Amino acid sequence: MPRRNPPTIAYVTNWNTRLGWKTVTAHPQFYAGAEAAARSLGYNLEHFWLREPGLTQEELNRTLLSSGVNGLIIASHGREMGDALQFDWEKYAAIKIDYFPHKPGLHNVTNDQCEIVRLAVRRVISAGYRRIGLVMHRGWDHAVDNTWSVGFLCEQETLPANEHIPAHLFPSLHPIELWLDEGKSAVEVEVESFSRWLEKYKPEVILSKASFVMPAIEKLGLRIPRDLALADLFLEDLSGEQAGVRQNHNAVGAIAVELLTTQLQYGKFGVPKIPTTTFVEGTWFDGSSCPHR
Repeated sequence: MPRRNPPTIAYVTNWNTRLGWKTVTAHPQFYAGAEAAARSLGYNLEHFWLREPGLTQEELNRTLLSSGVNGLIIASHGREMGDALQFDWEKYAAIKIDYFPHKPGLHNVTNDQCEIVRLAVRRVISAGYRRIGLVMHRGWDHAVDNTWSVGFLCEQETLPANEHIPAHLFPSLHPIELWLDEGKSAVEVEVESFSRWLEKYKPEVILSKASFVMPAIEKLGLRIPRDLALADLFLEDLSGEQAGVRQNHNAVGAIAVELLTTQLQYGKFGVPKIPTTTFVEGTWFDGSSCPHR
């Protein structure tokens, strides 16, 4: 039977707008998974935005405590939004989704991006490809502590050195503001630099997010998979047209709530001495964009 007055879990975000995170890959599903799990466990999930006009962190802290809220999920923090949260942590149980903010060091839940890109490399190798290229937005790689590029380099070591292709990270490293600030630039690879990379390294297959590369591929007159195979690392189209890895974003949100409610039940409050990370694996799907050779 549902509780008459379910306790509230605060879902705390720090995006450039109150609901801007709802337009970004993964973040709406994080929230949906958390909301469904909270409801099934007898909790109410309420969203709080740290950049609400006139609201300071100290005021939000007082509001939450006076309302009897002692469970926090810290989620959807933009890369440029600062690095430390000021709450009376000893009075809260808290879980973080993804890597930001880095401080304090809370338990967190995230997609296993390192294993996701490694899975994709292994699957395209098994499909007969050897010249494998990774195309990734520099800010997105930074946001997951560079686990995209790390996973790619790990798996590349299984191939002969003459088949190694350096990852194409975009935009360029400088100016940093172009890739660090959320929403400052279009998240699409720049055509000229991408074309030079293709010409120089001649990849047989690209691992990327389809929306990153398809505008440039179309402008260059290339066709998938005739000229170049593609595996989507953020697969959403499960029709069979696109190969790639579906990330289980809803599961990330649900697991965050499950871990948080366990902390609440056992009275585990405060910043943990040894923070842990729970990784959620992705699921590979075959598709015609990356046919077996």
